[in-house]
This record gives sequence, structure tokens and C-alpha cells, in this order.
Amino acid sequence: MKHTSISTKAVVKFSFKMSDHKKAWTQGILASSLLFSISTVFAQSPPLSPQQSQLRTIYQELVEINTTDSVGSCTQAAQAMQQRLKVGGYRDDEMKLIVPPDGPKKGNLVVRLAANVKPSNSSDTKKPLLLLAHIDVVEAKREDWLRDPFKLVEEGGFFYARGASDDKAMAAIFVANMIRYKQEKLALKRDLILALTCDEELVPAQFNGVEYLLKNHRNLIDAELALNEGGGGAMDSLGKPLRHSIQAGEKIFQTFQFEVSSSGGHSSQPRKENAIYRLAAGLGRLALYDFPFRLTPTTRGFFETMSKIETGQLGADMKAVLGEPVDALALARLSASTPFYNATLRTTCVATMVNAGHAANALPQRAQATVNCRILPGETVAQTEAQLNSVLADPEIKITRVGVATVSPVQPLHPELMKAASEITQAMWPGVPLLPTMSVGGTDGRFLNNAGIWTYGVSGIFHYPEGANAHGLNERLPVKSLYEGQAFLYALAKRLAE
Repeated sequence: MKHTSISTKAVVKFSFKMSDHKKAWTQGILASSLLFSISTVFAQSPPLSPQQSQLRTIYQELVEINTTDSVGSCTQAAQAMQQRLKVGGYRDDEMKLIVPPDGPKKGNLVVRLAANVKPSNSSDTKKPLLLLAHIDVVEAKREDWLRDPFKLVEEGGFFYARGASDDKAMAAIFVANMIRYKQEKLALKRDLILALTCDEELVPAQFNGVEYLLKNHRNLIDAELALNEGGGGAMDSLGKPLRHSIQAGEKIFQTFQFEVSSSGGHSSQPRKENAIYRLAAGLGRLALYDFPFRLTPTTRGFFETMSKIETGQLGADMKAVLGEPVDALALARLSASTPFYNATLRTTCVATMVNAGHAANALPQRAQATVNCRILPGETVAQTEAQLNSVLADPEIKITRVGVATVSPVQPLHPELMKAASEITQAMWPGVPLLPTMSVGGTDGRFLNNAGIWTYGVSGIFHYPEGANAHGLNERLPVKSLYEGQAFLYALAKRLAE
């Protein structure tokens, strides 16, 4: 239940006169009565169902196992979930704990619930559905948090903890739902696979669980499609659901280093030629440059839906960018409206770090800048590097790739999944649209998509406008959203597998 601020003063304001003593006494009685009423309402919250209680227990256990890279262990968390599933009816041969030989704390758990309905003919055989969630979390310092980040706290309608949202909520939901599927003996036409993986939060990661499994145990997670983090719902400040998103496709993460070298010299005899000035001039040109506009099937669907939700100039501009040729003024306004919309419309590259010079009294011998690019699906790193060279227009600025990006193909909107997710969304939250979105960040879906396993972010987990503060201080999740996500994902995976 949402906590509401009520003014006792307003409740006890009277139009008739009374003595100060009587007035104070009456105010006290009414205030006490009001507080009692509020506490009674909170105490009368509906009890949890058996499925919700089970999820709550699993969620707390998983959250309270530290899985940070510094001192935590994904292996411990994976073993705990393996034991939960075993108690829930899974045999040892249905579960695999995969621990990289050189990463004893980087364990991953793969669980398979086999199909039990034979298709009428072989052409109807369906590849598995993969349920993916990472169990590692980013670092959290106790002294910075209001509460212990590795103790699940339920307070004021929220769960607080590191990983409460990202991504142990979804991991716990999948574990609880897999137990329920097993116990209900569902008639499955395809295998259901659960993969709890490590090191999604580290980029680059030596032991990324999805990458490791694809390279060494592809048969364990091979599937037609996968459900993953990346999607979710938005509520207004009063908790009213506004829209539900399904993430299809994400940008490539590629970093470049720009570098200018010079012979340097004494600062008492400056020259026009200066490594810092030259690099700064190139960065200035990059700052003014907009990469070409391009829509993918996902982003086109996003703006088509949003143009029906938004009103006024913003809604009109969203509709205008869908036309051929595109309205240049509408595109410019939409790009400038929010950083998210701009990042959805094009590839972006931005300077994030600089390093130059070696002494206060010396001309710089070297100037460097780190530039991070997020490249649209279907575009390549080579294309982006060529554009950067063109924008800089200076052969003295050397561009070097830092790391190797994972290819991000253009992803289709899977018709069976879209239909199922849309219909379940309408059943649970009538009138709330399902919105296709492209992630401008990154998830483990990039490895699966590149391997031909189309991966979609969808959860049924809704957040208030201020979000979950994932990766930040006092990460939180609305209590009701955990249980709504459980119900949504239960129905969605069941429908896709039955």
C-alpha cells in the first residue's frame, strides 16, 4: 500500500470555539485515532499466497548472499538456488553447476525442465525457451547506505538491498516459478531452461557466465528465444501503471582512445602547435556532430506507440520522424528533448576521460581522450570509426579501439512473444500499452543475440518515476512489483512453453 502523508492539523481544525485545554485534548484524541486507523490499514494488507511466500523466502536468501566481484561469490548463490530447486523436486541430472576452472567464485547454474508433450509431427518441434538472470551485483559500501546493503529490508512498501532490483528479483522469480512448473506437472511442448549467470556487471569480464556457457556448454542453453532483464513497467507517482516495455535489441558498447603526440618543449616558449589544443579542437568538432538518424524495427515500434501516448509538440514530432522523408525540424526537436530519445535515434559517441601533459612547466608531449560509443544494431565498429575519422578531420589524431565489441544484430519483434506479452499485460493492467524498446545500455542479451538466440527483456516489474537506483545507493524495488512480476513471468513462460 502506498504511504500517504496526512495533516493531523487539517483533520482537527474546527470552526467553533473551545477552550485551549479542550481543544488540545480533542486534537490529541483525534490524532491518536487517526494514527490508529492508518496503522490498522497497513496491518490489514492481504496475506501472501503460498507462491508469494515461497518467492519471498528465495528472494531474501539470494539477496543476502554477497555476489560482488571483490568479496562475494556467485558460486555460493548458485549452490543455494540449486538446493532450493532440489527441494522443489528437481533431480541432480536436471541441474548443472558450471564453475570456470580459473574462477572458483564465478559459478553459474543451468536447470532444465524437459518437454513432456510430443508434437503430432517433427516439424512442430520447438526449441527451448531460456529464462536468463544474472546473480552478480555491483559493489556496495555499508558506510554509504542507510541500511545494510546485504540484508533485505522491507520498509514503507519497498524492498531495499543491493540487487533488490538488478537482477536478483528476476532471478528469484524464475527460481520460484520453475519450482511451481515442476510441481504443477505442466504439459510442455518445449523445454524450459533456467540459467543463473555471473559477471554481467563487469565490462569487460573474464568470466561472464553467458559468454562462458556459449563457448563451453552451448548445448545446455541453446534455445529459440530467451527472456531476460532490460524491460519493465513505468508507474506514476501514485503507483498507477502507465506503460510496460519489452526490450528487443541493444547498442554495441565500443570505446576508442584519441591521441595526439608532440615533441614538447619548455613552456616559456609556447608554439601554436600544441597536443592539447589539437586534441581539444577535434573533441569540439565531435561535440557538435550528430550521427545519422536511423530507426530499427524496435525503435520504430517504440515511437509509433509513444506518439499515441504523448500529446502536443512531442507527440507530433514522434509521429513526424516515422515518415519518409523524415521531417528534419521534428527530428531536431525530438533529439533535443531528452538524452534518451537522442540515444534511441542514432549512434552516439562521447568523451568520458582526458589525460594530457607531464609537467606544469613543459609543453605537452601527449594528449589522450577516452571516447565511449554506443552503436546502433546493424551498424559496425568499423563504420563508426570511419565516421569519427571524418568528423575529426585531422590525421594527427590517432584513433585506437579499446577492447573488442560484441556484434549487435538488428533484432525482430518475435510475433508469438509480442502477442503473448501484450495479452497478458492487458489482462493484468487493462489499458496499459506494451512498448517495444531498444536498450541504449547493455545486457547479457548481446552474447545470445549474436549467437542466434533472440533475447528479449520483459519482466512485468513496474517502477515509480524515480526508478530503482540500481547500481546506486539504497537500491529498491516496490513490494507489489515483485509479486506482480512473478505473476506476469509465470503466465508468459507457461504460455510460450505449453
